[in-house]
Amino acid sequence: MKRSALVHPGMGLPNIAPTQISAGPIPAGLAQPPLSPEVCLHENFLTWPDCCKPDSILKPGTHGCHCVYPIKLDLLLLNVSQNPDRNAFLVELTSQLNLLPNQIEIINFYVLSLSRLNISMDIIPHTGISFSASDASKINSSLVMHRVHFDPNVVRDYQILNFTWFEPPAPSPAPIVVSRPRAAPAHLSSNSTSLGSSNKGNHSNLILIFGISAGILVFAIISVLIICSCTFHKGKTEAFPKESVKPRTTDVVERAGSFPHPSSTRFLQYEELKEATNNFAPASILGEGGFGRVFKGVLSDGTSVAIKRLTNGGPQGDKEFLVEVEMLSRLHHRNLVKLVGYYSSHDSSQNLLCYELVPNGSLESWLHGPLGVNCPLDWDTRMKIALDAARGLAYLHEDSQPCVIHRDFKASNILFENNFHAKVADFGLAKQAPEGRTNYLSTHVMGTFGYVAPEYAMTGHLLVKSDVYSYGVVLLELLTGRKPVDMSQPSGQENLVTWARPILRDKDRLEELSDPGLGGKYPKEDFIRVCTVAAACVAPEASQRPTMGEVVQSLKMVQRIAEYQDSMLTVSNNWPNQRQSSTTFESDEMSSMFSSGPCSGLSAFDNDISRTAVSSEDLHEGR
Repeated sequence: MKRSALVHPGMGLPNIAPTQISAGPIPAGLAQPPLSPEVCLHENFLTWPDCCKPDSILKPGTHGCHCVYPIKLDLLLLNVSQNPDRNAFLVELTSQLNLLPNQIEIINFYVLSLSRLNISMDIIPHTGISFSASDASKINSSLVMHRVHFDPNVVRDYQILNFTWFEPPAPSPAPIVVSRPRAAPAHLSSNSTSLGSSNKGNHSNLILIFGISAGILVFAIISVLIICSCTFHKGKTEAFPKESVKPRTTDVVERAGSFPHPSSTRFLQYEELKEATNNFAPASILGEGGFGRVFKGVLSDGTSVAIKRLTNGGPQGDKEFLVEVEMLSRLHHRNLVKLVGYYSSHDSSQNLLCYELVPNGSLESWLHGPLGVNCPLDWDTRMKIALDAARGLAYLHEDSQPCVIHRDFKASNILFENNFHAKVADFGLAKQAPEGRTNYLSTHVMGTFGYVAPEYAMTGHLLVKSDVYSYGVVLLELLTGRKPVDMSQPSGQENLVTWARPILRDKDRLEELSDPGLGGKYPKEDFIRVCTVAAACVAPEASQRPTMGEVVQSLKMVQRIAEYQDSMLTVSNNWPNQRQSSTTFESDEMSSMFSSGPCSGLSAFDNDISRTAVSSEDLHEGR
């Protein structure tokens, strides 16, 4: 098999699609060297173009058809210096893996950012045609356990994206050929009875001896093959023990044609998922989105689940899916829908995500669908939902390492438990922001019309603040009861943000925003405060929007002020002569809130915070 000199740019990339790679300058020291004659014009490649079997390559520096089975290794190099020494990197890598310098051949690398490189290489066996199971296991363990250390002036850290060990196929047993006794020569006389009898006796004995010998030989060969096969498989099993590894590294040796499965979450069998959904029957469908259908099911242990059947597939899709599963398995928060397990098959290109079932519908169905027609959400419930959803997003942005940007936050992705405890769902579009950064450049915009931030729609620059804009749209939905885009509205009022923005700037018109379904039953001052938060979130410029942590604190202040006012009202009713204190916004404070920019309103709560005790729940949550 002739090995291609280049690898597809998307191979081994954990969280950035090939079309989304930023074009940064290549560090001079690691610039791709020109391909040498031994690689491009070696006589082996001209004389023996297709002599190697699948998964094997021509061994560099040899003559004739000398094929070997390599180890394919992809590494993500982190914090690469601007002027790295390529030779020093290879010397450190080979010496710590107990290899010779000519045993590692760099196939390709590409730049992810100024300090991140994805590098692909072949590790060539020095003797023999392949690495033994024990040798491959030692190399894998050294990398997984980070026993390989590089000069920090070259590379500070690395992650394993792919480790594939190829081994030659087991040789088939040679056919057993049993020799027949040769017939007596024709010239021998048959007249002599004694001689003829003696020849016949010898002929019969010879046939019997050969028959017994052949039977014993066949039995011995079969026995040896069985013993060798059992010993070999046992040796392979013991050669790859599971090891405790750092997060986001591969913890098993990957066989050719397979992907490493995340060990941090449950792998579900396809038959179990098929049985749980009654063979994915139409009656089990909960909904359908851009990435596939969602089915309701019950696992064999009685757990009610929502199973998302993704439509994307293919080898690269499978690898990206498993990276996404590994990311999801690390996100744990009471306001995020929990990932129960997953299924992935490279052969059938089927990818399924299994989430906990959140049974009480979505915010969209309660605000704009049949669920809320007879029982509209009251003010307190809406504020509880707003705070829960804000906490879920704040966890993704500020408590997850690295930061996770949802990309498709909307009312239909906020699900309710029976007590209207809200959970943020659907991370099919979620992306990890590059380490130490809160932005991401995408060549194609993903999301839902009406929720997408203007800077993301126009430039492809996805920011953490893009999620904040989407949250602001949801908050306006809770205040107004209107859809983000409603073509049944009068001309010029179809887009919720476009219609609401001028009203949010005029404190005397804020009541025009209130949802008729509330029936006027809401605290006017709390309504004004939440309008201030919504106005800040949907600010045209991303820099003017608050962080989700600030949004959480602001909504908690509204909640505390309401509780404080309720408690003072109770005191006033019990002690009529007691003078009641007030925690309302004065007119000049309110004016400054809407005249100094959308975010300045958040500072209007500062005075109230000093007069409000911090609840024990906040201390436990840390938020």
